[in-house]
Amino acid sequence: MRVEVWADIVCPWCGIGHHRLHQALDRFEHADEVEVRYRSFQLDKHAPAETKRVRDHLKGKYGLDDAAVDVMLDRIERTAAADGLVPYRLRDNLRGNSGLAHELCAFATARGLGPAAWARMYRAYFGEARSIYDIDSLIPLGVDIGLDPAELRTALAERRYRSAVDDDDSAAHARGVQGVPFHVFAGHYVLPGADTVETVLHGLRLGWEHARATPAGATERSASAARRG
Repeated sequence: MRVEVWADIVCPWCGIGHHRLHQALDRFEHADEVEVRYRSFQLDKHAPAETKRVRDHLKGKYGLDDAAVDVMLDRIERTAAADGLVPYRLRDNLRGNSGLAHELCAFATARGLGPAAWARMYRAYFGEARSIYDIDSLIPLGVDIGLDPAELRTALAERRYRSAVDDDDSAAHARGVQGVPFHVFAGHYVLPGADTVETVLHGLRLGWEHARATPAGATERSASAARRG
C-alpha cells in the first residue's frame, strides 16, 4: 500500500505530522508492506532567497506582536514536546525559500532515499536549527543519508529537480490541497492536517482494506470522516 504525504520542510505541523505518521506505522500490523512517498508542497514557493528569523517572518506575515508570536510558538513547541519531539526549535530557525531543500528530497527520492531525506531535513531544521537554504548547507545533510556530494552539488546548482518539485505542487493543487501536511492512503482516503496518531492509524487501516477489497476508480473519502462514522 502506498501512502502519499504532501508537506513543506519548514512547516512545523508537517514535522509533527511526520513524527505521528511514523508512530502510527510502528503500531500498524502491515507496516512492512507500506510505501511512504513524500511529495513537495511549498507554502510560499515565491519566498525570497534572503532569510529572516521565524519570529520576524511571523510578525510580518500575520501582523502579530511579540506576545502573540510567543503564544503561537509556545503552542507548537508544547505539542511537539507532548509527542516526544524534543528539542523542537522554532525561535532559533530561519525562514526563506525552501525550494533547494525540496530539490534535495526529490534527488534523494529518485535514488530510493526519499524517506531518509525528509527525515533528515526535519531533524536538521527543527531539531538542530540548521540552515537548509543554500547548497553548502544542504550537501552535508545529503551525505548523511548516503548521497554522493559531487552529484548532489551538480544537481542542485543546475536545478535539475526543480521540475519534480513543481510537479508535486501541481498534483497537490489538482487534488484541491490547500494546506499541509496532507495524507492520501492507498490513493483513496485523504487526511488533511497533523491529526492524532490514532486517526492516522485508522487511515492506514482504511487504506489497507481499500487496497485489497475496493474496485479501482472509487472516489476519495476523508479518513477522519470515516472515523466518525
